[in-house]
Amino acid sequence: MSVQVWTWILVGITFAIYFGIAIWARAGSTKEFYVAGGGVSPLANGMATAADWMSAASFISMAGLISFMGYDGSVFLMGWTGGYVLLALLLAPYLRKFGKFTVPDFIGDRYYSNTARTVAVICALIVSFTYVAGQMRGVGIVFSQFLQVDINLGVIIGMTVVLVFAFLGGMKGITYTQVAQYCVLIFAFMVPAFFISMQMTGNIIPQIGMGGTVEDGTFLLDKLDILHTQLGFNEYTDGSKSTWDVFAITLALMVGTAGLPHVIVRFFTVPKVKDARKSAGLALLFIAILYTTAPAIAVFARTNLIETVSNTQYKEVPEWFKNWENTGLISWSDKNNDGKIQYVNGKATDGKPKYTGERGEHGERLVSNANDSANELYVDRDIMVLANPEIAKLPNWVIALVAAGGLAAALSTAAGLLLVISTSISHDLIKKQIKPNISEKGELLAARISILVAIIIAGLFGIYPPGFVAAVVALAFGLAAASFFPAIILGIFDKRMNRQGAVTGMVVGIVLMLFYMIRYKTGLIGVMDPRPASEWWFGTSPEGFGTIAMIVNVIISVVVSRMTAAPPKEVQEIVENIRIPSGAGEASSH
Repeated sequence: MSVQVWTWILVGITFAIYFGIAIWARAGSTKEFYVAGGGVSPLANGMATAADWMSAASFISMAGLISFMGYDGSVFLMGWTGGYVLLALLLAPYLRKFGKFTVPDFIGDRYYSNTARTVAVICALIVSFTYVAGQMRGVGIVFSQFLQVDINLGVIIGMTVVLVFAFLGGMKGITYTQVAQYCVLIFAFMVPAFFISMQMTGNIIPQIGMGGTVEDGTFLLDKLDILHTQLGFNEYTDGSKSTWDVFAITLALMVGTAGLPHVIVRFFTVPKVKDARKSAGLALLFIAILYTTAPAIAVFARTNLIETVSNTQYKEVPEWFKNWENTGLISWSDKNNDGKIQYVNGKATDGKPKYTGERGEHGERLVSNANDSANELYVDRDIMVLANPEIAKLPNWVIALVAAGGLAAALSTAAGLLLVISTSISHDLIKKQIKPNISEKGELLAARISILVAIIIAGLFGIYPPGFVAAVVALAFGLAAASFFPAIILGIFDKRMNRQGAVTGMVVGIVLMLFYMIRYKTGLIGVMDPRPASEWWFGTSPEGFGTIAMIVNVIISVVVSRMTAAPPKEVQEIVENIRIPSGAGEASSH
């Protein structure tokens, strides 16, 4: 059977499972909608957390980033993994002991202020919408290639699927759907890795194969270093980023992870604090399976890509190349008119390829924005994991399996993020502030309407994203680091932290990060282009600026809190109490 038929079969089966779970686990109360009734087992919660955490950025884009960045891409592995450890040790048990539904709920009660709650809601919405943009783009990429539909239509299909299990089941439906999605995504990620590792190095374990030798006895990484230097790139195992920027990005990703509201809320779904710790440990184990495999897949994909297309006659390139070319995610412009693909260090085009609709004399699709660089090949980083099985000539069912896994990763995280958006509006704004006497049925209706509106907005972000998947997601981590993390960590460990300090710190942190992100990364559409890297403050990339914004947030929070009145005595007693693990009841809304 063809790849497309296999894809329809596997995607159809997995979607049927998701829909079945959504119908079975539909929520009948706000408690089920917000925290799955508070009775999820540590094992199920660990798998759901892993699926929630391993988004399209982890499945689709992280290996692609490492594949192109080499050593520099390790910041994503270190930051995201280290951040999860930070979350498990410093935040999850204490927030579970506090026993609220959401992060804004914690901040509103801890800082005895609806203003603080509102600021936290705004921060949650900014972070979540930035993050979900990357997931929707990932869905569009998978659908566009494997199901042969337009990227924008792919985003709309993904929106519809998420709407069903998020709208019906809330956290309850999402939790058990994510358990199934974890099984799908990890199987889809590992099977091609086993195949390719065995194919290239003779060792079925990818982590060992990456450090192994190829047919001629050369170490695989040494071979890739040689290929890189021959094409004018830095050695794959040698970094080009400054030590400071590596540190800044890693720390921003770490503390951003610890401040992500859609991950934190997962720890409110288990019965006890001990279960929160267990599920955090299990989630880390489940995450490690993918995260330790991603560098190996990056090495395999990069080596196969260079050997397959570099200096190859366009007429002789395999079918997968032309299939991906039709999506606009690979582009070749024959600048020296020799019919060969020259892949060397340098940009092939000014931004994304813009096709003229014409064909050159060698059959290439002409682009109108090719630049003067000698490099003729444009490859979107987000396709490396998805194209890898095709490049390695694996069976069609394996290629289709990767498509199903990519969709599972994107949809699981999108659902968690959309639930955060929904609960922030229905619970933290409407129930807690605007209409405190709203009935449970009315609150549940508001939550579902909020999800519907959020999915529409998320789809627009997916259709008009500000960059490739992992870049967008990295900015979301910076926003979380700049806003949430200081307020949460100081709220747990500093009894003297008051509402004035927390609110001021969050506002300054999120505004500073947004300013830097717009000025140096995304620009303002139709108004201002991003400024060049030569103008970065202290040599700090936008992905790493969350570290500076977080430090500014902490300093301002502490200084302002010391210059204003101390929190009420009962609030200080709450802070003392949440540090004691025993005695926590179920998560509650009041």
